Amino acid sequence: MDLVADESLDQAVVQRLRADGHHVAYVAEMDPGITDEAVLALANEQSALLVTADKDFGELVYRQRRLSSGVVLVRLAHAFTVVTSGMVRIRHEP
Repeated sequence: MDLVADESLDQAVVQRLRADGHHVAYVAEMDPGITDEAVLALANEQSALLVTADKDFGELVYRQRRLSSGVVLVRLAHAFTVVTSGMVRIRHEP
């Protein structure tokens, strides 16, 4: 799967995605400091899923109705999360 990782995403997450065989364009390695609009445009140009830890993309996609190939907001907080096309399951650590 082709992904664009926003620079807000932890590098360890990017490394794991790459290790799992995904093609990940990481903004922090390419052009750090670019605007959220530019990151979203990059993901759209590549027809890639945008992976981010930045909630501001919700503003762009939902409130401003910007075109998007898809956005995943990652919030890792002591939980095991499974995301599929039809479901999200979160199990919190005991």
